[in-house]
Amino acid sequence: MNPLIWHKVAGISGVAALGLGTYGAHFFKPQNPTYKDVWQTASLYHLVHTAALVSAPIAKYPNVFGGLLTAGIVAFSGTCYTVAYLEDRKYSTLAPFGGFAFIAAWGSLFF
Repeated sequence: MNPLIWHKVAGISGVAALGLGTYGAHFFKPQNPTYKDVWQTASLYHLVHTAALVSAPIAKYPNVFGGLLTAGIVAFSGTCYTVAYLEDRKYSTLAPFGGFAFIAAWGSLFF
């Protein structure tokens, strides 16, 4: 797979991160205000790891790094967005896997 595909994935993820962050900041009004913090956490991790995704093509193993970052964004941030939007923590089961994917992505840079 062409490593430059990760720039396109980062572009899509960046648009989504900014859109969801804007929605969370201006329009998201949960009944329980603690879910606003969950949304902000999802947005922060989404945006930070999207910025890192831009560098995937220069990693030694770009598909490993990019794939793990993307999996982490979907599993962690996606789960947090869902939990916050539905205001129900029962949907939080995938979040730890997303966190481990983030850790593994950064760890993959050691090799």
